This record gives sequence, C-alpha cells and structure tokens, in this order.
Amino acid sequence: MAAMEKKKTEKGGSDPLSIMETLGDFTSKENWDNFFSLRGTGDSFEWYADWPELKQPLLSHLSVPSDSDSSLDLVEILVPGCGSSRLSEFIYDAGFRHITNVDFSKVVISDMLRRYVRSRPEMKWRIMDMTNLQFSDKVFDIVLDKGGLDALMEPEVGTTLGSKYLKEVKRVLKDGGKFICLTLAESHVLGLLLPEFRFGWEMTIQAIPNKPSSKSNFETFMVVMVKGKSAASTSIKLLLDDSSLSFSTKQVNSVVNAVEKENSIRDHYSSGEDVLFSLKDLQLGAKGELKELIPGRRFQLILGEEGSSLYCYKAVLLDAKMQSEPFAYHCAVLIVPKIRADEWLFSSEEGQWIVVENSKAARLIMVFLDSRHMHADMKVIQTDLSPLVVHLAPEKIEDDSPIPYMMASDGVKQRKVVQKAASKITGPVVVEDVVYESPDDDNNSSSTTEGLMYRRLVFERSAGLVQSEAFLIRDEKTNQDKKDSPSASKKKKGKKKSNLCRESDEPKSDFSIDHTRLASSYHTGILSGFSLIASSLEAAVKAGEKVKVVIVGLGAGLLPMFLHECLPFLQIEVVELDPVVVDLAKKHFGFIEDQRMKVHIGDGIKYVFESTQRQNNNSKDASSGGINIKETRILVIDADSSDLSSGLTCPHPNFVEEVFLKSAKEFLSQGGLFITNLVSRSAHMRETVIFSMKEVFDHLYSLQLEEEVNEILYACTDKTKIETDNVGKLEKLMKFPVKDIEATISTCTPIQRLK
Repeated sequence: MAAMEKKKTEKGGSDPLSIMETLGDFTSKENWDNFFSLRGTGDSFEWYADWPELKQPLLSHLSVPSDSDSSLDLVEILVPGCGSSRLSEFIYDAGFRHITNVDFSKVVISDMLRRYVRSRPEMKWRIMDMTNLQFSDKVFDIVLDKGGLDALMEPEVGTTLGSKYLKEVKRVLKDGGKFICLTLAESHVLGLLLPEFRFGWEMTIQAIPNKPSSKSNFETFMVVMVKGKSAASTSIKLLLDDSSLSFSTKQVNSVVNAVEKENSIRDHYSSGEDVLFSLKDLQLGAKGELKELIPGRRFQLILGEEGSSLYCYKAVLLDAKMQSEPFAYHCAVLIVPKIRADEWLFSSEEGQWIVVENSKAARLIMVFLDSRHMHADMKVIQTDLSPLVVHLAPEKIEDDSPIPYMMASDGVKQRKVVQKAASKITGPVVVEDVVYESPDDDNNSSSTTEGLMYRRLVFERSAGLVQSEAFLIRDEKTNQDKKDSPSASKKKKGKKKSNLCRESDEPKSDFSIDHTRLASSYHTGILSGFSLIASSLEAAVKAGEKVKVVIVGLGAGLLPMFLHECLPFLQIEVVELDPVVVDLAKKHFGFIEDQRMKVHIGDGIKYVFESTQRQNNNSKDASSGGINIKETRILVIDADSSDLSSGLTCPHPNFVEEVFLKSAKEFLSQGGLFITNLVSRSAHMRETVIFSMKEVFDHLYSLQLEEEVNEILYACTDKTKIETDNVGKLEKLMKFPVKDIEATISTCTPIQRLK
C-alpha cells in the first residue's frame, strides 16, 4: 500500500500529510469517518486519475451496445466505496441516471446526499459495507470501483476482505454485466483479482494516462471484467499506449509480468486437456455452477491441501447423463483403493460413466486413493473427506442428509488367506477362501454356518478381477478321521477358532474343490459354445475319433478339470505361461494331470503356431501314405491381460491380432471351434476385436452374459457344421447333468450370429 499512500499524499489538499496520518488503517470505518470529518462538508477527494483522463475510456465501457433496446438512463450502476469522489456526478451528467453509491462511512454518505439531493435527485446514497452488500442477486449492469479494492487489500490484513468483496460483486452483477475496477494494480491486488475472475469472465486491462501536468510516478489501470454465461477461461487483453504513459517502469513491468503469467495459466485451462482443478477453481466457476446438476458434466479435481486436510486426493466429479430417472442418491462418494485405480472401469472416462450408471447417483464423486493413504483407516479417510466433498454437493429440495460413501470392493464378507505367492511373470498371487455378503442359501453343499464358501485365485495386479473361483464342499471322510483321532478330544477343550480368520500355507483339510460345478458363469458360457458343434462331437464319439481341446490360460484349472470329469472323451491340453500358477492349481484347486490331461508351460501363441506347423507336416505325411487322420479341435483362449488401462482385460491383445487369429484358423482347418473369453468395458475395444475376428473367420457367434462384462465369442471355418440350438444333444454327451448350463443360457441373450 506504500504506492497508494504516496498517491493520496499528492491529492490530499493543503495539509495532506496531517490528513493521511488520521487514516492509518484503510479498512476501519471509524478512521474513515474521522478522515471525512476533517476534510469538511462539500469537499471532494479523488483517488488516482481525474475525470478528464477517465472520461473517454470509461464511458466507452459504460455505453449501451448498439444492438440493445436499453437506454443510458436504464443502466443500473453500483459505485461501492464511493467516498467523496465526484465520479458519480460526472457519470450522471453523461446520461446515466440509475446510480447507487454505497460507503460504510455515515459521515461521507450524509454529506454526499445533502450535496446532490436537489441537483441530481435520481442518484441513490446508501450506508453499507461493500463486503456485505444488501442487494438481491443479479441487479446491477455495472459495478464501478475506484480504489475500493485497493483500500481493502492492506498487505497486513491479507485477502479476506478483498475476497468477500469480490464475491459480492459477482453476486449482484447481471449476466453480461461489467465490473470496472480502477486500481494501481499492485502485485498483491492482482494476485487476488486475476484468479478470482479466471473462469467465465472476459478481462481487459487498460492503462489510464496521467494528465500532462501530473508529476505522479504511478499509473492508474482500468480493469474491465465482463460476466459471461459459460465457464470458459479466456486470455486477458492488455492495452498499453506507450506514448501516453508517464511510466513507472517497475510498476508497468510488474503488471505485464502478472498478466503473462495469468494468461499462461488460462491457456492451460482452455487447452482442452483433462485438467486437474482445485476446489478453489471450482468455487470460482471453472466448471460452471457447482450447485446445479448438469447432465454429462465430468471433470477431474484435487481435494485437500496442506493445512486444510490430512491428505490430498485425486477425484473425478460426474453428473449422470440422464437426470430424469429416479436416483437412489442425490450425491454419493465412491472411494477407489490404490490397487484398483488403474483398472479401465475406474481409470477411463467410458468406464467411469458405467460406474455412475450403476451407482444410481445423480452426482458421483469418485475419489482415488494412492500410496499416501496406504496405512490410513477408512474411517479417518472419510472424516477427512467429508468437509471437502460437502462443497461439491448439488442443492436439493429435500432435507440436507449426509453424503453416503461407497467402496469399490469385491463384496466379500469373510476372508481367509490360504497362501500368498510371488511370481516373476504374474506378480503377487493370493489363494483365499471367502464368504460373500449375499450367499446362495439354496445350495448348502459347500456352506459353513456363515454361508457358502468359495476358493479364489486372485492376481494382485488386478485385484478387482477374480481369476478363478471354485465351490468348496466338505470332505466327509476327512472330518470323520479328525473326529476319530486321539487329539480330537484335546482340541475340543481349547478355544474355538474360526476357519476364516487364520492364515496357512496348506490347503484346508476339511474342504475340497467341487469339480462337478462351475462357479464362474463365463466358464459355463464357454461350455455352452460346445453345443454349436454338438453333432460333430457326437459323431466323433461314435467313430472313436479324437476330440482335442486346447486351453490357453490355466488359472486355477477349474474349467479343464470340469471338462475332464464331465466329458471323458476329450483330450485336454492346457498351455500356461507361469509355472507358479500351475503349482497353485495343483496344490489348492485339485488340478491333476493324467493321460487325458496335459499341461504345457510356455507361450500360448507359440504353442498354437508350432502345433499348426506339426499338423501341416503330419497332413502331408498322411496324404503321401494314404492315411486319413481326423481330429475335431476346440481352441479356448482364456488368458488375461496385465495392462488394464487399455480397456481389454481378457484376452491379452496379442491373441486378437490378425497374425494369431490366422494361425488359430489354420489350427482348426479340419473343422472345430475357436472360443475366446472377451472382457472389455470399452465399446470401442469390443468393436475392434469383433472386426478383427470377422476379417479372419468365416463364422462368428456371441453369447453376452447377463449382468457380466464377459462376452464369449465363438468362431469357426466353413468346414465346421454349426447348430445354434443343440444344448440337448450336448447334455446327452455329458457324464453327469449340469444344471448351470441351462440356467446360464436361459438368463442370457441367446447365442447371436455376428457373421
């Protein structure tokens, strides 16, 4: 404020120094009352530029646009902190009649009212604090400030009063209205003013030339801000006429540097990139009015800052695209743990809209946790977030209820870790026994007192996606042996422990895997595809021919074991890249090898390519020897992708590239079926995969599982006989009935022909 004090000293009358000494604190009403009392009635005190220098540039902004129906005398102008300046008098005489002047000094308002009550009767004078304006919203076309903001921005006081004042200015201005601020544009003033009008305002800064006789070392700047209807961030226009400036080089350079820095920030926000906004940015209107629900609005933001919260959080705010439907929540928060943050469902825009739709929230605030939050209790996180997200909640008519919190978890009620393993290929792997929140009480073959139990194989690189899941059943023989053992009575006397709260390196002794059931609906979907070639399978069985099934991707070995038990005529070969996964499948999921079940540790693509080469060589040898070799083949791709950011979770992208698909087609050259489990929440990625398969295969079919992201694709050549409604014939080939296959197909969209 030092510069401002010097300026005021030059304007201060016969004894300016003594007058300035009475002021002291520019934010004190009592000090200003004393100041104006000492000045006396009828005296005018001007801050900064005088009317001759202001007239032309100021009136050019006050004039009514040529395409407007309004006249000058209908323009509503507010002059806050008016003091004893003659500025309102000059504007009134220029034709603007609706001028409201406010100041918190009763002394100066009384004096000005007496001065102008007869000569300019339409002008209004109000005793009012400019940081708490007593006017309705959007009532003024112009807010004209001459030194008011500078007076509030004492460096010792900080920005509190200035921020309150600017908030009031924004509130009382109409859409399209102007805030005209005459200021010395000191760095601490611009440091508040420029960011406050960063979003949704057009801004121009113009230097007001001093009169020729002036000896002032300071320039006055006129900052004009036009209130727009959008939240766009536009560059500031800086108008400097070098010939008319009586330059303080330091002052002008400071303004130029501040504008350049601010324009750089504004260019970033308007670049179209996925910008991270701060809560302050949003409160300033960076993405429109936060209290309103705007269908389809989405933006990223940072919540929390040092001193205001324990942690900092990256978040995404999404307003549901369809706002007409009934919602379970007006506003909700979904916390995404670090381990799931990179999944396509949460990391991509397309996936996030799916989450919004499933959440049934009109506004969803998705908060992502990272390594900073690893050891924090969820209750602490929620307590820390609550005062932050409340600023993001839209207004609603109903009672103000607390914002509900949801967690992106797997719905597990109880969990027992059976084994943790580490693989150089797959990374950390977990085998666990779980009980879900809503167990299926209709079947208690694998139930505990708490509910159904499942054994799961989970790759921690994609913890949200269970790799394999199996039903557990009680091993009655093992239980009986335990009861008969000498130590059983001793154990009964000890404290009873839950099976689901201890960790062990050995599989549970009183439960085993039920290989007669498929816990995963997509496995049932794969099996359903066998019905497409049921007649070929039936013919092969009757003729004693081989039916070879190659499965790329072992997982826990549940699908191969089910096929081994249910369809004994199959010759099954499984290709698995990771030996650790093979060991876990054998140790914890009952996977076995025998004459009809073999495992090859290696690359699935290489295996199919080499098998095709051998097949072609054998065909040449058989042809020259007059031997006719027939073998029905089924190729199943169930290998997941480690890169979840692509939107393609399964299969790995290499398995849907043209070079592999052509190799697979050649592998099935004698007739057979190519099956792949497609897991993609991206519609674009799905279409890309289907297009690639259509380009290679003669026939393509699809089974979309209900309420699942899994889609099973079946492809074959013209040599394969296809029947789309032959489940009954397949069931006759099974060793035992499989009720799941009928249930799966009946609850799905029927197998659809895509080509």
